[in-house]
Amino acid sequence: MKKILPVLALGIFLTPNILAQKRILVDFRVDRTSAPAKIPLPTQKTILSKVFLRYLADANKCNSKLETGAVGDFLEAARKAGQIVPSITDTVQGSFTAAGQTQTAYIISVSECFASHADNFGSQRIAIFSGQKLVTDLDLDFRSNVLKKTDLNADGINELLMSSGYMNQGVMVESAALLGFKDGKLNVIEDFGQVSEDSCASGLPDSDKTASVISAGTGAPGTMPKLQLDNYKSTCRTPSRWRFVSAGKVTNR
Repeated sequence: MKKILPVLALGIFLTPNILAQKRILVDFRVDRTSAPAKIPLPTQKTILSKVFLRYLADANKCNSKLETGAVGDFLEAARKAGQIVPSITDTVQGSFTAAGQTQTAYIISVSECFASHADNFGSQRIAIFSGQKLVTDLDLDFRSNVLKKTDLNADGINELLMSSGYMNQGVMVESAALLGFKDGKLNVIEDFGQVSEDSCASGLPDSDKTASVISAGTGAPGTMPKLQLDNYKSTCRTPSRWRFVSAGKVTNR
């Protein structure tokens, strides 16, 4: 009798990504580490001065009596008043607004004065420069981490795969989106929603870890390929043993 167990076992552990021969963009099951951007202080001052009309260099100088006035958004009021302590947290080179350009994108933590956990500790911006010229300056809707620079439709213009995250009562949650910056606007090409959750530090009885793998298929030049989200789960006791649970965006894990 023929032995078929190895074949069956192989079939069990093949993921949809392998079967479809997709190109993995980000695997959230894998721990990621990144070093902060090392940007000379004079360069930081030059960049920040072109992005913000007024800002503070020291959080100790924040005005505790800041009045929001008619502005309902506390963060917006702080920005208008120059009550911010911004810093550049990352930088990426590419062609972000038009093909054939040599540009530098700076990710900026605006750090509005007294922004709390409820305010995500302040807003995030992207400032794109061509040489010394500021080309565009956009709010990132609290996305702060650059995961990958791409040109998925091969049009010579780069996209950025970015994430945002927060921790609440021992539960760490991360979301991701693919962003474009053509025509001076933030274009959310694909909002993947929540891509990881780790509740192991919460001490809850049903604590576990979930994580997604984002991959891209192939497409004709000028056409955005189909993006795939494969979702996995592991227990806190065996965090390296991931089990495939679903494909596609998950709105409620």
